[in-house]
Amino acid sequence: MDNNKYGTDLSEAIKKSGADYNEEKIKEAFYFAAKAHDGQFRKSGEPYICHPVEVAKILIEYGADDASIIAALLHDTVEDTDVTLDDIKKTFGEEIALLVDGVTKLDIGKISYASKEDQQIENIRKMLLAMTKDIRVILIKLADRLHNMRTLSSQDDRKKREKSLETLEVYSPLAHRLGLQSLKSELEDISLQYLDPVGYKEISEYLEIFKNNSFFEKLKHMIEEKLKEAGIKAEVEGRIKHIYSIYRKMFTQNKEFNEIYDLYAFRIIVDRVSECYNALGLIHDIFHAIPGRLKDYIATPKPNMYQSLHTTVSYDGYFFEVQIRTKEMHRIAEMGIAAHWKYKDGVLGKAKDDANIAWVRKLLEIQQDANDDDFMKTFKIDLFADQCFVSTPKGDIISLPAGANPIDFAYSIHSEVGNKMVGAKINGRIAELTTPLHNGDVVEILTSANSNGPSRDWINLVKTSEAKNKIKQWFKREKREENIVHGRESLDRELRRLNINFTDCTREELFAPLMKKYNCPTLDEFYAAIGYGGIAVSKILPKIKTDYNNRIKQSTPLKIVSAPRKQKSVNGIIVEGIDNCLVRLARCCVPLPGDKIVGFVTRGYGVSVHRADCKHILSADPSRIIKVSWDDESTDYFTAVLTVETSSNNLSVLSEITTVLSSSKINLRSLNTKTLSDGNLFITLTIEVHSLSHLETIAKKIERLPGVASVKR
Repeated sequence: MDNNKYGTDLSEAIKKSGADYNEEKIKEAFYFAAKAHDGQFRKSGEPYICHPVEVAKILIEYGADDASIIAALLHDTVEDTDVTLDDIKKTFGEEIALLVDGVTKLDIGKISYASKEDQQIENIRKMLLAMTKDIRVILIKLADRLHNMRTLSSQDDRKKREKSLETLEVYSPLAHRLGLQSLKSELEDISLQYLDPVGYKEISEYLEIFKNNSFFEKLKHMIEEKLKEAGIKAEVEGRIKHIYSIYRKMFTQNKEFNEIYDLYAFRIIVDRVSECYNALGLIHDIFHAIPGRLKDYIATPKPNMYQSLHTTVSYDGYFFEVQIRTKEMHRIAEMGIAAHWKYKDGVLGKAKDDANIAWVRKLLEIQQDANDDDFMKTFKIDLFADQCFVSTPKGDIISLPAGANPIDFAYSIHSEVGNKMVGAKINGRIAELTTPLHNGDVVEILTSANSNGPSRDWINLVKTSEAKNKIKQWFKREKREENIVHGRESLDRELRRLNINFTDCTREELFAPLMKKYNCPTLDEFYAAIGYGGIAVSKILPKIKTDYNNRIKQSTPLKIVSAPRKQKSVNGIIVEGIDNCLVRLARCCVPLPGDKIVGFVTRGYGVSVHRADCKHILSADPSRIIKVSWDDESTDYFTAVLTVETSSNNLSVLSEITTVLSSSKINLRSLNTKTLSDGNLFITLTIEVHSLSHLETIAKKIERLPGVASVKR
């Protein structure tokens, strides 16, 4: 096999980086890997060696050290070839062998799709442990995933969806936690392309129009001139929000594309911190600042080291964000923890004192006392959580997830502070314990030696996994008898709901498999674990129900009857067989009650509802079409769009149209006009109606007005 092409690509990437790499050692690793993978090919038909080379090139872009580049080239040899870890160690040394071993053992992909829960938990723990030992392991793994996503088109549809979903659930938020923003954005956009191709295409087409708007070039020139007049040397860049970010905002907040105000952003990069604040003042002189939208991440950096000033401003009806930072801040913002590679001495600090992975060590501490279900929740909550920064009366800064309250704050200081807590002050005033904390709050915890301990309700009120687990541990230790009673009552209540009784078997017989799984030697220990929250009733019920049915079938068959219920609707839509899923009405065809509709499953993000004759649905993957229907009892309003063409440029028509809408008690969300070449007016109305028939009634009223030529949906 001719490996010259891939070897040349690697050499050119090294030269382009300008870094002082040990090219001889890297070439040795390349030829070693090429020989090991000889005869192996990827799904695309390319020689397998192209993959480790591309992973190495991604790491070179991030300024990786020699050891990481070499480990990237060798990362699949132990798993996919006859090469052993001892071979790696003898040829390249122990450091490289440890990195290769770490990446080989790390199979995050099993988190979402493994069939055995215990294996899922173990894979996450391996990942966390690998990160605390050497952060380079996870950075190599992220580069590996990025190249696999870039070449995902060669995989079958099922693989595309699975890989994309696990990327959004694990790899993307992990990249965000480590500050690798450009890598995170690319992972998200590629994933969306395969999970919801219709939504991806729709937003892409909008952005193409938006990119050609010369108005933003004008704004950029205004900023550059103002900075130049003030003597501030700066680089001004314009950027458009990436596709997945827009998608999430439109979907979760049910917004139209034109309702997203921060689509466009300017980035100002200066030399010194003082110039950041000077530039901020100049921006507020030129444009109108939006109250409450100024964020100072320079004074209070994010946990992933991100620093910048953010402000949202408006000009001539356009809203946009301006970010201001120094060159060093910009380097860290784009590269995160990778900005701290130390390739000159070949060693990246193990990050033992790095705030970036302090959350990893805390997770490992928590998991020792948490059950598997709680550990999984803890992992995902802590991975996705935004942060707020509050302080003690002495000025110590405490970082908590957004939405945390004084109870979370107390337990973040110490277990005993939380356990003896009787009240709290926020900014000097007595506050409810459930009051959400905000950036800059000063929090004082009031304690009492005579406190009876935490309330059991606190478990459901706190936001941090740390507080939740400390409260559970207190109940486990201090309230055993109470836990037994509480646990038995909770379980019995659910068993009665399922019509499960103990005339045909004993509790010990039915619960034996679960007692063994959760290491509960007696029935009381089992109830106690449920009582303090160590075992979730909702998690064990399916197993109990299955075992009970199997036992009853051996004697008298028992039908567990549940009362018939009406399916719940979301946004006026009933999704057949599914409750409580995310539902949105498609913007491409804007369906209304009365229209024939179908649902389109967007993997991991709910159901998009289209009219049955929508052109996007007619060309969509049939396996992702699902039955949906309108909720006849819904009283919701729905957005509809009417286009009105007048027979003359008579502005009084506008007044008459708005009068019709007002008298019909129709909420007008927006009105846009355009003068056509023949002098007629073209009017676009966005209104709220109950149904298709309601819309048709309004359309007929408008159509009867003098001067109106046509009304169309």
